[in-house]
Amino acid sequence: MIQHVAVAGNIGAGKTTLSELLSKHYDWHVQYEDTSTNPYLSDFYNDMKRWSFNLQIYFLHSRYQQILQIRNGKNTVVQDRTIYEDANIFAPNLHDMGLMSTRDFNNYQSLFETMASQVKGPDLLIYLKANIPTLVEHIQTRGRDYEGNMSLDYLKKLNQRYNNWISNYRAGKLLVIDVNDLDFKNNKEDLGVIISKIDSELHGLF
Repeated sequence: MIQHVAVAGNIGAGKTTLSELLSKHYDWHVQYEDTSTNPYLSDFYNDMKRWSFNLQIYFLHSRYQQILQIRNGKNTVVQDRTIYEDANIFAPNLHDMGLMSTRDFNNYQSLFETMASQVKGPDLLIYLKANIPTLVEHIQTRGRDYEGNMSLDYLKKLNQRYNNWISNYRAGKLLVIDVNDLDFKNNKEDLGVIISKIDSELHGLF
């Protein structure tokens, strides 16, 4: 049985929307990224240097708990963002930008490596590939106040890291979907294209 399907992608790529649509189509359970109750997110966007370590530790812990619940459960679960994105993209990016100290980054990486050694990657990783204009459009459309301070430079650096990470991803089966010309939220045909691709991958997993 397939237990763990994960949707990865940059901020604004459409991970949450697709996770929700897939959960309805396949009757999967869904684990959302913890943004609504995250106590650090708003503070982070107002003062990244002060709150970067706190935020990343919170996300790391939250996603580790999700993985344990998924693997110990009996249902197929689609997860909105993975633990690997935190460690390979967001935390290193903050460190390189001078927004997380080397001491905190090394502490974070050590904790991640311990956690990663206890779990395995998703049975299928779906990566939503999007360019910067697409990401910006999606971010503006959803209108989250705390994302208003996000810079284009920050998004660009994240996108570059995502592309590098995906090109070297070896933790399990991978499906890359270019979403720049897809409107799977409002167009059933576009969603059908994605579902057909997922079906093809899933048949190879059974």
